[in-house]
Amino acid sequence: MDNYRKGKNVEEPLEKNRLPIPNLTSEFVWMQVRGGSKMRDLLSYAFKEFETANSIVWTGFGPSVGKAVSCAEIMKREYSSELHQITKICYRMVQEYWDPKIPELEQIVVERKLPMIHILLSKEPLNSQELGYQGPGVKISLDDVDEVTEKRKYLQSRTPTKEFAALGVGSMNRPKKWSKSNKKFDKGQSSTSNM
Repeated sequence: MDNYRKGKNVEEPLEKNRLPIPNLTSEFVWMQVRGGSKMRDLLSYAFKEFETANSIVWTGFGPSVGKAVSCAEIMKREYSSELHQITKICYRMVQEYWDPKIPELEQIVVERKLPMIHILLSKEPLNSQELGYQGPGVKISLDDVDEVTEKRKYLQSRTPTKEFAALGVGSMNRPKKWSKSNKKFDKGQSSTSNM
């Protein structure tokens, strides 16, 4: 790539009528989040416009996906989790042109797919059968999170003890076998008993 310099980028255009959310009303606020957008500015404008509109769509692609999700979550929190949500994930095509520094070389065109997210928040009820729907006030139980976290720690701690023993390396302080019934480590069984 020493013989090329970056040229123009051609992005697939974003249009309101091509959003992948079905049955979207024509009257909605569309917030297109960019990498350089300030969350404070985005949210102040969104709150002001959302007073008169019934729905808002947050769109972010590439590095701004996380910022779009954060803005939508802050907005849901401010409305006391009374908003209906539909989330759609897709890709946006971007063509990068690389111009040659040497006249004998040809121009290179690189096509990339950037991840893109669209989050619809609505005061009105939405189709609960739609893929990506989240009803108002839906929360994850902390018990479920704790169980998944403990199980993940256990699975990450498993090491091939026979191979390590052959090398003269071992661990005596490894967690015991995971037991789903009591959501704790079963002290009676060793994690090496199945190997």
